Amino acid sequence: MALSLWSPLSLVATLLLMLTLAGAQTSSDPFIHSRAAYYPNSDEQGTDKGACGFGSFGATINGGDVSAASDLYRNGVGCGACYQVKCTNMAYCSDKGVTVVITDSGSSDRTDFILSRRAFGRMAQTTDSAASLYSLGVVDIDYRRLIQGSLSLSLSLSLFNSVSCSYPNKNITIKIDENSNYPYYLAFVIWYQQGRKDITAVQLCETQNFGCKLLDRSYGAVWTTTSPPSGPLSLRMLFSGADEDDQSWVVPINNIPQDWKAGETYDTGVQVNS
Repeated sequence: MALSLWSPLSLVATLLLMLTLAGAQTSSDPFIHSRAAYYPNSDEQGTDKGACGFGSFGATINGGDVSAASDLYRNGVGCGACYQVKCTNMAYCSDKGVTVVITDSGSSDRTDFILSRRAFGRMAQTTDSAASLYSLGVVDIDYRRLIQGSLSLSLSLSLFNSVSCSYPNKNITIKIDENSNYPYYLAFVIWYQQGRKDITAVQLCETQNFGCKLLDRSYGAVWTTTSPPSGPLSLRMLFSGADEDDQSWVVPINNIPQDWKAGETYDTGVQVNS
């Protein structure tokens, strides 16, 4: 009797585990070898003056596990992307490494990443190992870009929950730049972008006559326009993958209010996980 009860359960568990492992294997790009340094004069978190335009948000996002990037900055397209970064010195480094969000642009001694001090130390096995990494300053690493994904069983048994760019209970949010001047000039930065696709274009549309205006990427994750459309505004974001054909427009549920104000944040009501 015990065998007949256990076999179906074990079969289901095995199948789910196989699906989990398959998902884990396809949820990330292959590792690439490179080098990483850290902000030597910073505190534990990132900088509030990063080239992505995140401001103080860029210092604290992802718990302060953030990084500047060189080629991966991609003229601002790479802002908000998440990477798993692992140092390769087996004496000091953990197998898991750390997941970081790109918030700045920069390089040092042929590096792809300049990590926050917190993120650099979190690649280590122990506190003592972290001190050894800090003394090295620059280390060899393997890195890969991550996507978000999860699988939960009906019995509340979680077998797999990847970590990339995951902001629980957060939708994509825009923050109106303090230099915006209603109604003549509008600039905003995009927060809480999940997934592996990049935001490569943004449009503002009038909700009444549906006329749309393509915005300019001023720098980093900051989008701007002079003479923005009037009335409540609908936002459209083009998400692009590595494949040229892998593109899709995402239209948020919530509109930007007609009387938008500099410094305010607005929840779009949507999140993208792929």
